[in-house]
Amino acid sequence: MRDASIAIGELSKRTGVHIETIRYYERVGLLPDPPRTAGGHRVYGESHLKRLTLIARARDLGFSLREVRALLATAESGSFTCDEMRAMTLDHLASIRAKIADLKRLEATLAEVSAKCRGGSTPECPILDTLYGTANRTNAGKNP
Repeated sequence: MRDASIAIGELSKRTGVHIETIRYYERVGLLPDPPRTAGGHRVYGESHLKRLTLIARARDLGFSLREVRALLATAESGSFTCDEMRAMTLDHLASIRAKIADLKRLEATLAEVSAKCRGGSTPECPILDTLYGTANRTNAGKNP
């Protein structure tokens, strides 16, 4: 296969990345601009396919675009170590674990608040009281 022989539709199909997302990655500099045919069509090579696959997999794992840039810069520096990649991955893992902990706290709070509500047609609602900050308040002078 020649280096520049993959059409954008084929690149999209092979990577699972939508065409508009591929164009976005080009605009923001994550994916180098491909050469164009005389008719102006983009033609991608194996290097684009490999790089886009890495980007897509990293995004699937929750890496931000900033983190993807750092991963690419490290990987393409030619002098990276596995320790560097591991450190970046462990930093991301710590961030994911913190988000999971936050979501668990949110889940517990919402379960607690919703359990206080019996539903019905009364205008008094413990969920709204909680959201307004008026539930279980003993000092009416406190700021909500």
